[in-house]
Amino acid sequence: MDTTTLLVTAGAALAVVLFAGAAVVLVRLVRTRRGLRQAGLPTGPRWVFWGAVAYFVLPTDLVPDPVYLDDIGVLLLALRSLRRAPGRAGSSN
Repeated sequence: MDTTTLLVTAGAALAVVLFAGAAVVLVRLVRTRRGLRQAGLPTGPRWVFWGAVAYFVLPTDLVPDPVYLDDIGVLLLALRSLRRAPGRAGSSN
């Protein structure tokens, strides 16, 4: 195996791992929002949730899409904002 093939294979494997991580965070975000809504708790601004989902789905990013680190960051910020929604600021989660 030559160096170029090895680098391309490693890059593709890294992209798959990062995409899987971003997908896991997206699923966690959706489940958290759904759980909060079912419990009758505030979920924060709707635009934060939908903006994070759109940022993950749309191809326009700050960093081109084989690198999902920016997508993961946006999804984690949205997840954090759901957990700190108004009325839950004193909560430990």
